[in-house]
Amino acid sequence: MKTAAVPFQVVDLFAGPGGLAEGFASVRDADGFRPFNIALSVEKDATAHKTLRFRAFLRQFGDSFPDRYYSFLNDEIDEPDWETLYPEQWQAAEAEALLLELGEEGASDVIAPKLQAIRESSGDRTIVIGGPPCQAYSIAGRARNRGIAEYDPAKDKRHFLYKEYIAALEKLKPAAFVMENVKGMLSTSVGGEDIFKKVLADLAAVGGNSQTYEFFAFAPGPGGIGHLKLTRKPKDFVIRSEVFSVPQARHRIIIVGVRRDLALLKQQTQSETELTAIKVTVADVLRTLPAIRSGVSKADSVDAWKSALARSVQKVIEATAESGDDNYRLINQRSRVLAKQIANGEGPTHRSSSDLGALSERCPQSLREWIMDRRLKLLKGHLSRGHMESDLARYFFAAVFAEVTGRSPVAKEFPPILAPNHKNWDSGVFSDRFRVQIWDAPSTTITSHLAKDGHYFIHPDPMQCRALTLREAARLQTFPDNYRFFGNQTEQFVQVGNAVPPFLARQIGEALHALLSGAIGAVSSREGESASDTATEPMGQAAE
Repeated sequence: MKTAAVPFQVVDLFAGPGGLAEGFASVRDADGFRPFNIALSVEKDATAHKTLRFRAFLRQFGDSFPDRYYSFLNDEIDEPDWETLYPEQWQAAEAEALLLELGEEGASDVIAPKLQAIRESSGDRTIVIGGPPCQAYSIAGRARNRGIAEYDPAKDKRHFLYKEYIAALEKLKPAAFVMENVKGMLSTSVGGEDIFKKVLADLAAVGGNSQTYEFFAFAPGPGGIGHLKLTRKPKDFVIRSEVFSVPQARHRIIIVGVRRDLALLKQQTQSETELTAIKVTVADVLRTLPAIRSGVSKADSVDAWKSALARSVQKVIEATAESGDDNYRLINQRSRVLAKQIANGEGPTHRSSSDLGALSERCPQSLREWIMDRRLKLLKGHLSRGHMESDLARYFFAAVFAEVTGRSPVAKEFPPILAPNHKNWDSGVFSDRFRVQIWDAPSTTITSHLAKDGHYFIHPDPMQCRALTLREAARLQTFPDNYRFFGNQTEQFVQVGNAVPPFLARQIGEALHALLSGAIGAVSSREGESASDTATEPMGQAAE
């Protein structure tokens, strides 16, 4: 008689809107069993916590979300009172998703007994995932900190929030953990001490031993199967998301720790051959979305938009005329063609669209199934923001520049008349302040900066002349189209930008499960398949 499978209980710290948890919760073994159950998630931001809690609520329904949820998403009904309608599932979600700031007074008193209860009920079958806040480690964050008078990194508690993560490891002694952070952690030091080396030393010594945990990096393997490689080399822990069929060049540190008494160290003997990944591009996930226009900041209307766009295009034409620069000549020619189209009334007139916009057939089938949901009749979040007219000309120039050169322009390549009134424009600092995405490449890293402005995330279509929408950013982050984000547009952009791509998280979870269960043979049997072609569907979509 076959013994019933027992899932690992997962604790998600600094959870944000739940990107890591979404990926882990979707992993299935060969029998369709889900080996990871999200037992507890913790987030300090009230709006992100609402998103986290609601996704926890939906997970209570297993493989298929309630019909009423789809009726709500499809604008067929007003939003129900979920708590009244499904009290048992709602209470389970409230117990799972905590609104709590780790490191603050009283937080430990709340979380400690919950961790103890998980430990007592599940023993070794626990996992800790998550990533301490990264602002203090990021390059941009450090640049901001240097501009703050009397800033002392040794007193910045954000540098040491990872110790709250360590504290949870001490209480749970989990079978494994997954810690995520920005690449900038590798070059951060406080008081002359290398932060990354300090983090590794603290992680290794959980439990009071010299090394309780072995460290693994998620690495590309033969046939497109990501696997866990035993390593202590700092650079090995940098994951390039685009290698794993994520349509985004997001480079982050991810450390996977496995208890030495559980780790299958022969896993390190696997081939480290670089896979030939299916490169997923911006076009693969965004080009089929309906074209929309941006808004005009002061007085928006279709006529105001058309007039502002026409003036902006003319400004670019004049700025690139009579120049010996070959790029300017090509930009001038292309701009004149687009100016005629605008004069003839061509181009988008709506600021939003709910049309689904199926992903490109070129996109790997598994990623299409992951992002799209057959039960959706319309799409939420494809709404543009307003832009100042002066920025429209820069957006248009950048998009046309990308069309003729295949890359985004840097500051010195903008005509002087298009230069913004920024003190550091000519300094070489943030020279890509206006950055357009490229159709035929993965996007640049989606960050929470989208909440402030769209200058780093210009849409590649010159006729749309705008920044990315929330839904476009979410697709590049591989959030399923049925994923609901709470809060206003600014708050939603922050959540999307701070998250771990769920499609990547699923692959890490799958590799970790293979290592913990000893399923090396199962991994080998899939050799020859693409990592993206072995993905399961996200939560809420039952397989046909």
